[in-house]
Amino acid sequence: MTISDKKLVEKVDKAIAAFRGDSRRLSNAIGYLMLGRQFGWRAMFVMYDKKSIKDYEKLLEFDSREFFPEIGPRANKSLAYTALQKVTNFWKAVKGEIPGVRSTEIQ
Repeated sequence: MTISDKKLVEKVDKAIAAFRGDSRRLSNAIGYLMLGRQFGWRAMFVMYDKKSIKDYEKLLEFDSREFFPEIGPRANKSLAYTALQKVTNFWKAVKGEIPGVRSTEIQ
């Protein structure tokens, strides 16, 4: 799914208007949304833990796999994505069963 910049801003504005709680949670969710558009869901699933992803998706009312490209235009900047290129089982890497893959670093 490709979303226009206008629709993206509307989505974020709606979430801000409805949000109650710790602002860091909201800003983390918005950051996840913005990075995910550029890195893709594969990199994001390795960069973030499952619980955080579900929280962000619920807060902003979207599904990462439907909203983000599988591999985004900036995926190669993610050390996690680079490490994924060397593994044969993506889901084991996501679960943390393959050491040295999970990373939040961007190059």
